[in-house]
Amino acid sequence: MGHRLSRIVTRGGDAGTTGLADGSRLPKHDARIECLGEVDELNSLIGWLAAQPLPPQWLPCLEEIQHALFDLGGDLSLPGRDSVGQVQVEWLERWLDYGNAGLPPLQEFILPGGGPASAACHVARSVCRRCERRLTPLLLEGRVSPAAYAYVNRLSDLLFVLARLLARGAGGETQWRHGRVAPEPPLP
Repeated sequence: MGHRLSRIVTRGGDAGTTGLADGSRLPKHDARIECLGEVDELNSLIGWLAAQPLPPQWLPCLEEIQHALFDLGGDLSLPGRDSVGQVQVEWLERWLDYGNAGLPPLQEFILPGGGPASAACHVARSVCRRCERRLTPLLLEGRVSPAAYAYVNRLSDLLFVLARLLARGAGGETQWRHGRVAPEPPLP
């Protein structure tokens, strides 16, 4: 494979457009470009999560997710290419089953947090949900495959499960309590 970027500074985007892999240019605010940005941000957050202290069995999973997110970015950059398919969705579902096997059923919503690694996972999960929302118009217009969309949906589920596992390892989850009365500040 040849060099993908021979120059980092191209000045090609100075007029408010960016190039796709097929040579076409789109405004930087186009829905496809917005999705590319969301996928890039999500991939960066997965990398940040992988840099946290984690159970070692999850590191290959996160690396594979990063590869799949690059594939999804490639799919978005080259209209008509669909490299994220049902195989990847089913792979995520197996990891979901693996992670869920060690968790008690949820009795209530949980607060994001639970230690640095769990909190990083929750940030990645919330960005993944935003990525899914940005992909929705492309899905409805037939510009992204249903399998790629399902992959992002399953990924947010997996990140939630992993956040729960990591929180349990760091001291536990905090359940949301509706109508909670906040404690008073301590006296001076």
